[in-house]
Amino acid sequence: MITFLSSNLKLLRKNRNFSQEEVSKKLDMTRSSYSGYENGVAEPGIENLVKLSSFYKIPLDDLLKKDLSKLSDAEWKSIEKGVYIDVKGQKLRVLTASVSEDNEEVIEMVPEQARAGYTLGYADPEYIKVLPTFQLPFLKKDRKYRSFPISGDSMPPVSEGSHVIGEYVQNWESIKDGQPCIVITKDDGIVFKIIHKIPNHRSKLQLSSTNPVYQPYIVDVNEIIEIWKFVNYISHDLPDVTIDENDLVKSVKGIQKQVNELTAYIKKD
Repeated sequence: MITFLSSNLKLLRKNRNFSQEEVSKKLDMTRSSYSGYENGVAEPGIENLVKLSSFYKIPLDDLLKKDLSKLSDAEWKSIEKGVYIDVKGQKLRVLTASVSEDNEEVIEMVPEQARAGYTLGYADPEYIKVLPTFQLPFLKKDRKYRSFPISGDSMPPVSEGSHVIGEYVQNWESIKDGQPCIVITKDDGIVFKIIHKIPNHRSKLQLSSTNPVYQPYIVDVNEIIEIWKFVNYISHDLPDVTIDENDLVKSVKGIQKQVNELTAYIKKD
């Protein structure tokens, strides 16, 4: 039985000052269907549930199970700005981790074959406990680290098949502009990118590559599950240190293009 969906939909709609007619048109639904969802006389199918979750930018699980009427004024202001997620990490982020026999933190390695399941298993103790682990004595003992596989050629000199070790980031606002990070998103899974902050847009981040062939793109923070700050990487390849003038020119042009696109995005909003 769906407990809070109807009341949550009504709260979210009124918070945005929309009528039922306006919302139903935006979601390509009939008004009677949407009205039925708000009044609790009808239950949406999975396709419409996803539409509702995406439209209001509220995770589906919270839309169904959490009583949004109990949110604080500050939390409602965050929703109005499109930032429902706890960016600063002031609330507890659940991080499932492994420890050694001596009760010391270890680094879990996510192998390539376990990569696809990470977005579902990252908080599952059964998934985490079967990951191989190792330790590096030169890392700080009061931080949490995890190793992720890298595919593709978007982040040279880190080559395909390498493993990037990341430090868990609790407060996403602490990330410096231009910081390389492992970003776990709902749609793309594990990606290794450089994070650029967008001025006056706390709900958006730009992710770019060191390879100018790959275009930067914008991601909504509500789509992000975890962020791990780059610490170092393990590779079986020796980076090519030969400097090619053409490659250097391409890199400079690529950076200029990214800056221009980011500037245009800011001006547009």
